[in-house]
Amino acid sequence: MRAAIRSIMSLDVDDLDGWAPESESWALGLQILAGPDDGPGEESFELTVCNLAWLAERVRRDGVYDGRHHLVVERYDWSTLRVFVERRVRACHGPTWRDVAVQLARLGYWEFEDYQP
Repeated sequence: MRAAIRSIMSLDVDDLDGWAPESESWALGLQILAGPDDGPGEESFELTVCNLAWLAERVRRDGVYDGRHHLVVERYDWSTLRVFVERRVRACHGPTWRDVAVQLARLGYWEFEDYQP
């Protein structure tokens, strides 16, 4: 089984293709909805895309910054970023959806990451 993207969106920006940062330091939240490539369903994986200036500000402010679920880019280019995300998602595979989702959770925060029934 492999992961398949159902959609990529941002709660911060309506038009990811046309968006341009307004300052030298920026960060943008992304939500990937992905599910098994061989069936229905989707789950949410959230990550932050930021540039080096934004990351440097956080390190200067706090001394340490935990970069989990972040993609750091030199500049915002939606087509390049989308290709990267699509390749990372396509590379996730395993015998069960849980195995695949655990791999996806290395990229973005999985809505069921710490779920206990």
